[in-house]
Amino acid sequence: MNKGALTFFCGKMGAGKTTKSREISQERNAVLLSEDDWLSSIYPNSIKTLEDYIEYSDRLKPQMKKLVQSILVSGSDVVMDFPANTIPQREWFKSIFSEIQAPHELIYIDQPNEICLGQIAKRRIEQPQRAATDTEEMFEMVTRYFVAPTPEEGFNTTVVEANA
Repeated sequence: MNKGALTFFCGKMGAGKTTKSREISQERNAVLLSEDDWLSSIYPNSIKTLEDYIEYSDRLKPQMKKLVQSILVSGSDVVMDFPANTIPQREWFKSIFSEIQAPHELIYIDQPNEICLGQIAKRRIEQPQRAATDTEEMFEMVTRYFVAPTPEEGFNTTVVEANA
């Protein structure tokens, strides 16, 4: 049986990863897994700082990896709305698909900071529950750790340019 394909995303906060993940999961009839959804349901009202996010995200990853691998082995495609914005985050994704030899696609949404900040401001209005964490200060803090993917990392990468 053929394995499903794993699709995951790289892009700064506010670049449009969630929007694109929803579109692609519908187009490909794939299972969509959202880190924000899982974290907010398992750890409600627990994430107030970047350190909180890292702690709870790290707790989620071992079980999420098993779940995704199980779905992929069954032949279904998976779209993960989890960030692949740093080299260690991308290494985690690589472990998911390489251990079971599943196909993958890394979609890098390359947006300038101004676009991202505009999207974040819009999101604060549309989703007031995120107003405390979706701030310009948080964007600046998180963006310091952002590393764009390089060909040397060995991913099947599709780049989506600004406003594409």
